[in-house]
Amino acid sequence: MRILIVGNGGREHALLWKLRQDAPEASFIVTRPNGGMTGVTSLDLSPEDVEGIAGWVSANPVDLVVVGPEAPLALGLVDRLQDQGVPAFGPTAGAARIEASKAFAKALMVRHRVPTARHATFSAAEPAREFLREHGAPVVVKASGLAAGKGAMVCMTLVEALDAVDSILEDRALGDAGSEVVIEEFMEGEELSVFALCDGSEAVTLLPAQDHKRAGERDTGPNTGGMGAYAPVSIASPGLMREVRDRILLPTLAALREEGTPFRGLLYAGLMLTDKGPRVVEFNCRFGDPETQVVLPLMKGSLLDPILAIARGESLGGWRPGWTGQAAVTTVLASGGYPGPYPRGIPIDLPPELEQDPELLVFHAGTKREGDGLATSGGRVLAVTGVGPTLGDAALRSRQGAEAIRFQGRHFRGDIAWRELARDEAFRP
Repeated sequence: MRILIVGNGGREHALLWKLRQDAPEASFIVTRPNGGMTGVTSLDLSPEDVEGIAGWVSANPVDLVVVGPEAPLALGLVDRLQDQGVPAFGPTAGAARIEASKAFAKALMVRHRVPTARHATFSAAEPAREFLREHGAPVVVKASGLAAGKGAMVCMTLVEALDAVDSILEDRALGDAGSEVVIEEFMEGEELSVFALCDGSEAVTLLPAQDHKRAGERDTGPNTGGMGAYAPVSIASPGLMREVRDRILLPTLAALREEGTPFRGLLYAGLMLTDKGPRVVEFNCRFGDPETQVVLPLMKGSLLDPILAIARGESLGGWRPGWTGQAAVTTVLASGGYPGPYPRGIPIDLPPELEQDPELLVFHAGTKREGDGLATSGGRVLAVTGVGPTLGDAALRSRQGAEAIRFQGRHFRGDIAWRELARDEAFRP
């Protein structure tokens, strides 16, 4: 079996790791693989080069294409591959609007009564400023388009909110992603990341996780693409997950079918657990990063089977995932300066014994091979996942693994899973 993975970040490395377990005889091709994606065939094309990838696939048949990042999905890569009769996992461009346009997603949720924050959308700065002066803060200001996880700004004061609007709409700090802004009410509660494999009608949820977006410990500092995650999450009870499925996931799938763009792929619901129940913060049209790095190591059974069924246009039927009963914590090592400007090409000292520990997984993201060594090539460089019988064990392994890896300027949070660990401590006899 020949499988092409489009993308080269930490999420794609985790997908490669899992799919290799599911199909050890398969051969893998990866678009510009990172420094940890060894033993694969390199396809020297950008993940966003839709024409190039579609052309390569037409000349080099593969059995399955797994599209990891959101950009090629929004650009219509799956549409092109489907037209060529190639099984491709991921939504079409129309369905990917659930992430590619926050304005579209919010309007869809309002029309179909999917619980989310109250909001207003603007394409010009002055009306947005007037709205803010009338409604005040705190609010969340979001670029409507794709901004690599950096398009949401939590603004606790009116001055911060006005500055965010100016940065996005007037200064175009986020480029075309900021042609529209969505201003949302500030929701209080804990966040939860829910993955659902979807065949257009059915949604089968995977193990929920919790992401840590802020750069600093105890959730301080600027938003990032994600500084770590853990699973399982104790507050994600079976009752809560039924509510998420019935009030959020299934109505959203029904809404997208009504739009003529059924969603087949991985639907990610970023939720806020408020005192009025779960409400949608955002939808993504692909596996989350770094949540994938904690969910997949806890999965029993095949991920390839449901992915292949969805890619072939089949139903998920009675497929349900199994879980190991263990816990996982991942700590992201970031380049100096991230989430702002950062250097590249910094040598990485990665002790080889870390990659031989069965309870420690090092997923590469922003790395590249330079001679016999590794160097940084991105903002989020590595995700160090510890697995253990308890969350405390997993957190300790992850943190110790992160501390053992060195490169100039590297920083990471040493408190990933702190809320869950505090809950555990509070209920310990």
